[in-house]
This record gives sequence, structure tokens and C-alpha cells, in this order.
Amino acid sequence: MIEDAEAQRRFDALTHYLTTYFGVIGKSTMRAIHQAVEWVELNAGEVLMRQGDAGDAAFLTLSGRLRVYVNGEDGAPRMVRELGRGEVTGEMSLYTGEPRSATVIAIRHTLLARLGKAHFQALIARNPQVSVALTNKIIQRLQTQNTSAPPAPAPVMVTLLPITDGVDPVPFAQRLVQALLPYGRACVVDRGCFAQEGDPEGADVIVRLDALEAAHDFVLLVADPQDMDWTQLCTTHSDEILLLADATQPPRLHPVEQALLAQRGQVTEVAETLVLLHPASTRHPSGMRRWIDRRPVTGHVNLRPTLDADMARLGRLLSRNAVGLVLAGGGARGFAHLGIWKVLRDQGVEIDCVGGTSMGAVMSAVIAADRGIDETLAIVKRAFQANPTGDYNLLPLISLIRGERVRQIIRRSLDELMGGQVDIADLWKGYFCIASNYSSGSEVRFDRGDLAKSLRASIAIPGALPPVVHEGELLCDGGTFNNFPVDVMRQMRGVGKVIGVDLGARTLRRLNFHETPSPWALLWDRFRPRARRRYRMPSLVSYLLNVTILYSVSRQPQSRRMTDLYFNPPLHRVGLLQWNRFSAIVRQGEAHAHEVLEKMPDAERQRWGLGG
Repeated sequence: MIEDAEAQRRFDALTHYLTTYFGVIGKSTMRAIHQAVEWVELNAGEVLMRQGDAGDAAFLTLSGRLRVYVNGEDGAPRMVRELGRGEVTGEMSLYTGEPRSATVIAIRHTLLARLGKAHFQALIARNPQVSVALTNKIIQRLQTQNTSAPPAPAPVMVTLLPITDGVDPVPFAQRLVQALLPYGRACVVDRGCFAQEGDPEGADVIVRLDALEAAHDFVLLVADPQDMDWTQLCTTHSDEILLLADATQPPRLHPVEQALLAQRGQVTEVAETLVLLHPASTRHPSGMRRWIDRRPVTGHVNLRPTLDADMARLGRLLSRNAVGLVLAGGGARGFAHLGIWKVLRDQGVEIDCVGGTSMGAVMSAVIAADRGIDETLAIVKRAFQANPTGDYNLLPLISLIRGERVRQIIRRSLDELMGGQVDIADLWKGYFCIASNYSSGSEVRFDRGDLAKSLRASIAIPGALPPVVHEGELLCDGGTFNNFPVDVMRQMRGVGKVIGVDLGARTLRRLNFHETPSPWALLWDRFRPRARRRYRMPSLVSYLLNVTILYSVSRQPQSRRMTDLYFNPPLHRVGLLQWNRFSAIVRQGEAHAHEVLEKMPDAERQRWGLGG
């Protein structure tokens, strides 16, 4: 009876995924496919295909998860993507007959349908639209194959594993299910679900887990550190493991973690996310880096589990529906970021991850601290009452500006927002900022480490502000390489939609003179009323601020295409150094956000869940 039910489940799943992938297929053709496919089952670590092998078939994943590796120039395998259920692999060989271009390995127990080349050719002869659909899928994959970290599909089987005493995973799982329901069918499974029916073992358990996977979009497996057999079964059948830890306890490794570490394989290791649980009264986490440094986790989340907003954020991250906000650099013009963020919040758009460059990095950090809008605006306004670029060097050997005021502004802001010096790991929301490594000539991404030092590196405009020494190397403003880092946000785990706020000039401003005026001519021109000035030349500091981001500006069109929602406030007559215009610049950001959102089609407004 189980075999009949299992066979029916396989055929139902095959029909569903083929229809989803290729569109409507005739009943006779579908029956022919059912008769032609072969079933392939793999356990964790087993190889589906090896790079260089002859290609003679394509595979459709019905359950489980695969990881794709390509050998680098040094011969070492490099992971390029993960494949979840409903995805096809090996399809290129059906057209080209070339050897396999990658090695594919099962991360956990995986069921696939194999379609040989001869049967595929018969299929497309009957249904040409299948060939068109498959070609489109191949093109989409080729367009992203050079991405260093392609988006991973959302996990289906997720293990919740408590690693500190006093954490009850069952109520947590029930709250997480509610957070996941907007994105699909979800259920909770613990040891008791199997014990009630005679405690089945072996193959029957796997069959039942596969059936649960087929019937749901998310299956939360509640592990029990006191039952290693059950816990091991959960972890070996998971796409992702959530390590649940009471953040108020010491960060030592739990025995169950040590046991799992001993079993980890280099190729089949499952993604682990450390979920640090805080009391609802916690205003700002502290010392979370100690937890992370002890564990080879994929990422971490700071969470107050009794707050609906925090659980909703975890639901979006886990389902790959998180919203990322990217803020570009632009000096005082960056105050507009806060105005746009305020309007998004007022309209019901919650930000889960935030990152940026230079002034965008600073504004991203205050947003990631997750304080109220009015409180955040007040803190930033107070911090920038003193001109941050007004402390000029008498001996400008390395920079025109000393940078001491910048240091004080960052320190005061973090003191008010986070209670003192903090690590990036202590922020409530996922965060990164971009700097440039002068010593190696490369882009640097900070997603952990001293937050204040990371910010000072990101805003250290070459020639204007002093560089930052980090691990024996000189770092400077991130805008040199990536002033609008949408590509970095796209790589963040869990992010499904990206909002970008660009501060680049909308139009080219042409000059009405043919030669650069002399210093004396410029000085004399400055004494004239603004409306009668002849030379619209930037100041030296403004010139340095802008010239360092010219390479980033050339990447602006590509970055804009990678956003789902794009803002570029006009900021008429707002200079890079007009720090005294905080309120006015914030209001301009608000006005632009309202203008963009009001012009959105109803379908897009619904997709973003915008309020009235």
C-alpha cells in the first residue's frame, strides 16, 4: 500500500513540476513522459554527475537538494549554486552532447526523475513549446553563471535545534509557521508525530518525510538534543538548520553541536543559521560576535521571538522574501536616505537587510539599529549639528580634513543608538558596508567587525579624509569601487527584493566657460552674489568627493537594473557639504519617495504591500 501511495506521489509531483517548468503539456505526452522517466534516489554526499562525464540525460529534482561544483583553474571544486525541488539539471547535454560542465552532489536524501536524450527528442517533437521553455531556462542560467554567489532556493526542510538550556523549540516553531504562511504551506514535525504511530524506523520514516515535503512548502523539524538519533535524522534531511540560542547565556558550544561538527562533510555540509534569541525588552544586543566566532555558521539573526515584527522578519529571510535596502554615498545629500526610509516605513514596507557605501553606509547603520523613526532622525540631526568636514589640517600631508569630527559624530551616534562601541554582528538587521583597500587595490565588504571603524573606512574620501589602517593595510572610501552596491545586496542570503536609493546626478551640468579660471579669479567670483557668479566650479573638497566615485558612476546603469524599486531624488541645489540643511534634505527625500510610490501601478503597489 505504501508503495502504491509513494508511486502516486511521485507521478503527481512529476506532473506538477513539469507543468510549472514547461507550461501546459498534452495528456498523451505526459503519460509518455511518466513511462519514459527513471527514478534516481541519492543520499547525502552521493554524486549525480561529474564534470567531464558524458552527458546523455537531464534530471528533474522532485525532493531534496543538490549542490553544483565547477573545478577552478587550480583543480579545486568551487560551489556555484544550489538546486531545490522542481529544478532541472544536465539539460545542456540534451542539446550539445558535450561532456558535463559541472559536478552535482546531493546535500541530503534527494529524489530525481531522469529523462534520457532519446526520450527528450521524442518529447520536443510532440511539443515544440517544451524546447522553447527549456531554452529560455538555459539562457537565464547562463546569464547568472558568473555570479559569485547566486541566490539559493528557499529551504523546504528546516531543522530547529536548541543549543542552550531553557529554549523550547516547539512554541518557537509554531510562531515561525505563522510567519511563513504568507509564503506557502507550512507545518511542524517533532518526534511525537512519529511516536504516535508505532515509532516507525528506517525507510518508512524517509517515505513519510518525503510525503510531508511534497505536501508543504516549509517543513519545520523540531530536533531534540537529548535524542541524537532523531536529531541526526532531522539534520540529514534538512536544507537548513536553525541553531536556537538564548543570547543571555554563555556562548559555549553545546554537546549536540560538537557531535554535529564531527559529522560535517566538506561537500555536503548544510547551511546553518545562528538565531540569537533576546528578551523583548532588549534595546540593543551586545557581544554577539563571541557566539559567531565559535561556530562555522552561514549567518546569524538577532531576534526577539515574542515580537511579531521580528518573527515576520525571520519568515521573510527563511522564505527568501526579505527586503534589502541599498544606500549610495553622497555626502550631506545622504540625509535624503532617511526621508525615503521614513516614507517606506509609513507605507508598511519593512526593511530586513541594509547596506551602503560612504554616507550611505552611515545611514544604513542607523537604520539597522532598528530604533523608531522619530528617535533615529533626532539622533542623526543632533550628531551632525557640528560640520563633520570643518576641521581642516594645517599640514595636509595625507588629507585636507583631520577627520576627528567625523570620528566623534560616529561615536556619539552609536552611543545613543547602540549604547557604545559595537560590532556589526550586534545590529538587529542584516548589514554591510563597502570600503576600498588602497594597499591591494580591491573592494572590501564589512559584514562583521568594529562598526565605528568600518564606517570610518567607508567614508574616508581619498585626499579629503585620512585613510583607516586595518590589519596592516590602508582602507579608504568605498565609492572608489562601488558607490551603489546593489550587487552585494543581491548576494545576501534571504534577500528576494532590493530597494535602491541612488544619489547620482540626474543630468549633466555643462559649463559656460572654456578654461579653468585662476585661483584669484575664483576667489573674486565668490564675493559676488550667488545669482551673478560666473564660475560654477565645485570646491576642492567637493571635487575630491566626486572624482573618487567616477568608476562607480560608470556602473550605475547596471546597478539600477538590479533593483526592484529605484529612487533617485533630484535634490535640487543641495551640495555634498551642506550639513546644516538636515531637515530640508530629509523632506526632499520624503517628497521624492511619495512621488515614486504614487506613480506605481496598482499591481506593483500590491506586490510591495503598500498602504494608502
